[in-house]
Amino acid sequence: MFALFLMLAVTAWAVVFFLLGDVTGDGIYATRQMNGAEITWVVLGILLYLAILIPAVAVQVRRFHDQDKTGWLCLLNFIPYIGGLIVLVFMLLPGTKGENRFGDDPKDPFGVEQAADVFS
Repeated sequence: MFALFLMLAVTAWAVVFFLLGDVTGDGIYATRQMNGAEITWVVLGILLYLAILIPAVAVQVRRFHDQDKTGWLCLLNFIPYIGGLIVLVFMLLPGTKGENRFGDDPKDPFGVEQAADVFS
């Protein structure tokens, strides 16, 4: 859900940024001055990025912990070209079933034994 919210927020920001821009079709190498609304929107984009930086790293660390791996694997993101791909693959892998060294399974908060006791 965090990644979905993040993607929606970034997409909305980009749509508004391009709507504020002056689309003249002068080519990609044409230079022009940014207007005040664009500058304000760029500053808001930078603030959005800074606001989600720590929660994004925390979500990654939590996913690594769900898989019984160390959170330091987030540093793989700094490997050019392939680091982000490696982390993406890790984020898509399922977590370990049951309890691991970082705590209980978030998908099974009661545990299998306790769930059996509740429904018996």
